[in-house]
Formats: sequence, C-alpha cells, structure tokens
Amino acid sequence: MNKILRSSSAEAEINTLGAELISFRKLDPEAEYIWSGDATYWTGRSPVLFPIIGAARNGEIKVDGKAYKIGNHGFARRSEFTLVQESETHAVYRLSYDEKTLASYPFKFNLYITYKLNASTLELSYRVENSDEQDIFFQLGTHPAFNCPLDDNGSLSDYYLEFAESENLERLFLNSDGLLISGKSEPVLKQETILPLSHEMFAEGALIFRNVRSRQISLRSKHSAKSVVVTYKGFPDLGIWQPLNAPFICIEPWQGVADMDVFEGELQAKEGIITLEPGANFTSSLTIEIN
Repeated sequence: MNKILRSSSAEAEINTLGAELISFRKLDPEAEYIWSGDATYWTGRSPVLFPIIGAARNGEIKVDGKAYKIGNHGFARRSEFTLVQESETHAVYRLSYDEKTLASYPFKFNLYITYKLNASTLELSYRVENSDEQDIFFQLGTHPAFNCPLDDNGSLSDYYLEFAESENLERLFLNSDGLLISGKSEPVLKQETILPLSHEMFAEGALIFRNVRSRQISLRSKHSAKSVVVTYKGFPDLGIWQPLNAPFICIEPWQGVADMDVFEGELQAKEGIITLEPGANFTSSLTIEIN
C-alpha cells in the first residue's frame, strides 16, 4: 500500500513495505529524482538499513554466544511497516518486533520512520525505541538512490559530490564478494570538498567512509541546474554506491559499517554499533531537497 504526500511543488510516494521512499518528484516542470527500481540494475530505491548495515560475517550475528542468521542490511527493508499517522504532507510508519524478527535479532524494539514534505524538501526522521528489559544493540543506515544524470542528457562524468566541509577521506574497500570490509584502503579526498563521479570508481564496489565531517552532501552537475542536497544528523559514516554503469547514484549516510572479513565478535562489538538502554530512544534524520 502506497501513500502519496503532496505539496504545492512536489510529491513523495512511500510504500509500507520497508517504509521505503519510492518516488520524489517535482511537479512543474515534472521531474523524478528517485531511481525507478528497475531490476536490470537494482530493485531497491531508498531502503532503511536496520538492525545492521552491509553484511554480517558468515551471514550471522552473535548475541550472548548464540548465532542468529540475518540478511544483508538487516530485515527492515523487507518488512511490512504499519502506517500509524498521516496527513496530506506527513506520514509516520512503525515496525515492531515479533516472532520473525526475534528469530534473527533477539531484541524487542520499535522503529519509527516519519516523512514530512515541505515544498521541495522531504525530511525523514528515524526513531528506535528500546522496548526490551535489556540494552539493545543495532546499526542504522539510509540508502537513497538518485537518478543520475538528473536530466535526459548528460553522463555520470558530468556530475560530482560537493561536501559541506573540507574532507580528508580514506576509502575502505569491500572484499571480492562485495560484502565484507577487506582491510584495504586508500585516500580519496585531501582537504577537499569536491568528489568527481565516474563509473570506473565503482569497479571495486561501494566507496565506504568512516567519520565524515560534513553533514550535508550535494549531487551536482557541471552542465545542469538540477541538483539534490542531502542533509543528515546522527549518521557519521557514509556509503557511495552504484552497480557498475547504472544510471543512478546512492548517497548513504550510516551509523556503522559492514563487518571486517576477519570479524569474530558479538553484535555489540560491531563497528559503529549503537547501544540503547531499556526505555531509551535513538533519533537521527535525513533531509532531501530537490532543485
């Protein structure tokens, strides 16, 4: 079931499956900014990553010495959310623990995702509530895919990412399976704000960065006035990805990253793990402005 939010200048469409943003478009002139989900490249559009980001080594997490099988990026993206509040310009979705989630993640939680549309700006707010009697541990991430090029003409090489602050970024590489962090790294930016884009840079998979300073990243072109501005809070890490030669780019603020390919620890020892006490809440946000 889909919900459409409308303002005077834009529409956003959300699916209850994964509470996923599946469309964000300007109305005059009409232009779509979110990837279509064409299976030729990738069926996702803007999934939420919870309770892990990326892959867990051996496809499992360990809690108190017990192993639990869990899929890449967790289960929220393939779970049916409940629409608990709505109006013409906002919607609130909830995913709560049940027998199925407890089988792969032995913690009680509520995950709320709120969408608010104001003109051509869409704010996504995330709230994780610990409804357990013990500390819970999780990672949380975003994965919006933006059409690129944004116009019918042009190519990816016309585009670049502009960081709000000068960055010293070290790229972490994934292993040959493209799932776990290999330990290989290389510098990408040295006190710079501009990252030029090319298909070749994704030949070895996603670009993964820890502890990014900027809290805003813009997707811009040298030849087009159209742009996307992504602003975020509570997400210190970042993934940049596309399947090789795909006509979109993912800008993915995260809290946490995939396991190292030698990782053998328990869930609470994962990189960037969030620890939440009983009754406590964790909040973060992502804002998308289309121009």
